[in-house]
Parts: sequence; C-alpha cells; structure tokens
Amino acid sequence: MATATLTSKGQITIPIAVRQELQLDTGDRVEFVQIAPGRFELIANTSHVTELKGMFGIPKKAVSIETMNQAIAKRGASAK
Repeated sequence: MATATLTSKGQITIPIAVRQELQLDTGDRVEFVQIAPGRFELIANTSHVTELKGMFGIPKKAVSIETMNQAIAKRGASAK
C-alpha cells in the first residue's frame, strides 16, 4: 500500500508507484472525486481537450458563432 504524509501547507507527494501507474508527470493535474462520505478517488486529469475531436461525428448542420451567442444569451437571461 502506498502512503503519503500531509505537510503543514496541505500538500502531499504522490508516491512514485502511484504516479507511474497513473502515468502522471510534472505539471499534470489530478482530481479528487467523492465516492462516499469520507472516501475520495484520485483521478489523473492528463487528457487534452483536443482528444475529444471527432467524438460525436460530423455535425448535421453548421451553426454560426452568432447563433451560438444568441442561444447562450437567451439561456442566460432565462436563468436569472
């Protein structure tokens, strides 16, 4: 079992075996997701947004920036 010690600044060093398993490198981000009261899961957030390209296929119709901005403004106004 890998363990780490919390510093007075609230920092921990992730053990090397865990970093290797999660393929973490300097500057990578991690997320702490609560899975139950008092229990958290550490998730490596190493994916780049460009990896999402093509995930949903080719759009059926093009939408202009102006149309998108109008939809955002309309939704934002109704949320108030």
